[in-house]
This record gives sequence, structure tokens and C-alpha cells, in this order.
Amino acid sequence: MNRLNSNPLMLRLKKSNLAVGYAFIGLFIIGFLAFILFPILYSLYLAFTDYNILSPAKWVGLENFKKMFAEDPFFWKSFQVTLQFAVVQVPARLIFSLIVALALSKTTKMTGAYRVAYYIPSIVGGSVAIAMTWKQLWGNNGMVNRIIESLGGSPVRWLANESTAIYVLILLGVWQFGASMLIFLAGIKGVPESLHEAAIVDGAGPIKRFFNITLPMITPSIFFNLINGIIGSLQAFNSSYLITKGGPLNSTLYYGLKMYREAFEYYKMGYASAMSWFMFVVIVTLTAVVFRSSSWVFYQSEGK
Repeated sequence: MNRLNSNPLMLRLKKSNLAVGYAFIGLFIIGFLAFILFPILYSLYLAFTDYNILSPAKWVGLENFKKMFAEDPFFWKSFQVTLQFAVVQVPARLIFSLIVALALSKTTKMTGAYRVAYYIPSIVGGSVAIAMTWKQLWGNNGMVNRIIESLGGSPVRWLANESTAIYVLILLGVWQFGASMLIFLAGIKGVPESLHEAAIVDGAGPIKRFFNITLPMITPSIFFNLINGIIGSLQAFNSSYLITKGGPLNSTLYYGLKMYREAFEYYKMGYASAMSWFMFVVIVTLTAVVFRSSSWVFYQSEGK
């Protein structure tokens, strides 16, 4: 080792390799500092200021949070709507994606095509085109109402009714189930076939095998999809902004849309930053609660 370290050629080669490594690491560090860490810390600072982009930020302490919790009724309305969306959409999408994954776990000639077809909504589901298509489908003269009329029913104003508009958006969220479905499918495929064979020998039927073998074995997949679902649903924005604009009567006013309006329509960047940090705390708290209650998750490698 001493000879290698004393060899000028080897030292130059070592320094050259280190320089290349530092160059690659440096690009990441610069990007992380400039586009992630600095904006996060700066938004934390803005949360305690009155800032409208056009003039310098003015320190106001806890005034933004006081306004949020005690003076702004639309803040609590948006928070309630977002929680309602999350409470309904997350379990609905988990259940639906699990059912589809179970159906696709049986290998046939068309299984590959079906898996691609069911995954496509997750790729295009958040696009403007899909949101506009969804708006047309559920509009007053949309395809859904035409089908209802053809069956002898009366058309429903789905997007203009406070009690139904939120569920149209929830349905769009459930329709984007492809990613969760693939994760469930991978978990189902990872269940040892020997367990099913032993259960069949003992006389267990498909339903009993599902609840006693498949479901416990895929709990890591359920846990992963649950965490992602909670985080994603609490950050929902596109469907409300593109389809309903938060209406009717703020019944679909997502927290993300409320925050967007405060920042980019009313230019209250400080208030919007305070809102974002409150939601960050909520998401971290809920995620921590789910992690703390994860004793129901079975990890095969750990034998528990």
C-alpha cells in the first residue's frame, strides 16, 4: 500500500478519480441546496412574514397562523373538504386496486394487455385533458346523464350539487388506481405458492385462503399504498382546480387550491407559506401515527 501511495502515477489517478466523484456529488449538492433546501427554509421564514412579491417581506410573527386558525373560515372549510376527500378516496382506491390486482394475478394470454390498460389511468389521470374529459362526462349534458336518461331516470347536476360534486372528484381519484394495483400485484405474486397448496390440502376455499394467507402476506404492500395514499390525497389540487374551481359553494375547495389562491391570486405568499407548513405538520403527524400503529404489518423476512 505504501508503494502505491508513493507512486506519482497512482496518486494522480487517485486524485483524478476523487475529482470526478466530487464533480458528480457537487452537482447533486448544488441542486439540492438551490432547489430543495433553500426554498424549504425560505418558505419557513415567509410563514412568519407579510409578503406579496412586489414589496420586501415584513416580519409579522404568528399573525399568519392566528389568521388561519381564528379568522379565516375558508381555511377550515378547505381543510374539512380535504379530509373528507382523503377519508373516502384512500380506502376506496385501496380496495378497488386490490380487487383488480387479484383479478390480474391469474396468468392468461391477455393478462399483459390488461395490466397495461389498467395502469394507463395512473399515467394520464392527472392531465388537463383527462380532467376536462371527466368534466364533460359528468356535466349536465354529459355521457353519464345521457345513460341515466336512456334508462328512464332524471339527469343529475353532478358538478353543481354540493352533495355530489366532491364524490365526482373522489371517483376520478379512485380511477387512478394503476400504481397501487401494480404494487398489490407484486405483493400477491410474492406470496409463496406452497402456502396455498398446503391450505388447499387442508380444505381451505378461495375466500379463506385470501383472508388467512394472501391478505396477511401483502400487508407491507397495503401499508406502503396507505402511506402514499394519505400523503397524495392531502396534497390534492388538480381535479378541484380544473373541474370545479372549488365550487359549488366551496364544497370542493381543496386545501391545495385554497393555498394556491392565497399565493398566486391574492399574492399573500406569507400566508400561503404558513398554510403549507401547517399541512406539512399534519402529514408528518398522520404518517407517524400510521407507522406507530403498523404492528399489523407482516414482514416475512423478519418472521413477524
